[in-house]
Amino acid sequence: MHDSFDIRLIRPEDTYALRHQVLWPDKPLAYVKIEDDSTGYHFGAFRQEELVAVISLFVENETARFRKFATRPDCQGQGIGSALLRHVFGEARRLGAARIWCDARQDSAGFYARFGLRPEGETFYKGPVAYVRMAVAL
Repeated sequence: MHDSFDIRLIRPEDTYALRHQVLWPDKPLAYVKIEDDSTGYHFGAFRQEELVAVISLFVENETARFRKFATRPDCQGQGIGSALLRHVFGEARRLGAARIWCDARQDSAGFYARFGLRPEGETFYKGPVAYVRMAVAL
């Protein structure tokens, strides 16, 4: 059983520390910033007012993309990331998207498959990290 948490819209800069800590701790902080951050919707999961997970959503016409999805390691496996991803799927639909996709780390593909996302195309790398594009109709 986990403590309750809530999901709120946050500013792009509120995502940077968690993105950095979870996704690319060996890179400079600037590495986790996205050029289009100002055009996205950024959501945070808060437990007792502490930010424990973040995700960023970008919608263009009927296609949505989520990026920089990060859950603090000590909060993983507790349903927080799953709830955050479901929330983003709902927001994407509300904003008119018919499809959503992401570039998933290959070691997380199983997690995304549980939400109906399926691989599209070949594996590719960002440095030493293997990725695969995954998508699903909304």
